[in-house]
Amino acid sequence: MKKGYWFRSRLFRVEPGEDDGVNPGMYGRQLALWLKEQLESHGQPVVDVISEDFGWCVRCQVSPFLLWIGCGDVTEVEPSKAMPTSSDPVWHCFPAAEASLIARLFKKHDMQPALSRLDVLLREILMAEPAIQLIEAS
Repeated sequence: MKKGYWFRSRLFRVEPGEDDGVNPGMYGRQLALWLKEQLESHGQPVVDVISEDFGWCVRCQVSPFLLWIGCGDVTEVEPSKAMPTSSDPVWHCFPAAEASLIARLFKKHDMQPALSRLDVLLREILMAEPAIQLIEAS
């Protein structure tokens, strides 16, 4: 499922040094932590929030397959700027599911229902927040 949501919001700030654990210029920690709270308040368990090379990952499930939401900014920053200001970033988040190599070889898991439920919940959360201006959903 190649779904994703692109939006602007002043709810999330770029924290100094937050890209130390990811690729330089990749932000989204506050977005990931906010999503964690929102998901849990809607009854969706969250395992943890971790940094990834693309930004941040809200892991909702690790077994029998990974179910997660990727978060980050897609704003290009001019080299003269250390980081985008709170009004600059275009934020992006997307649901994803993936099976481990062993699970793909020996077990078949239908990940689509869980992924679809997570996508619906993510969309509801984003659409319900007045401080989020959705740019595109696919």
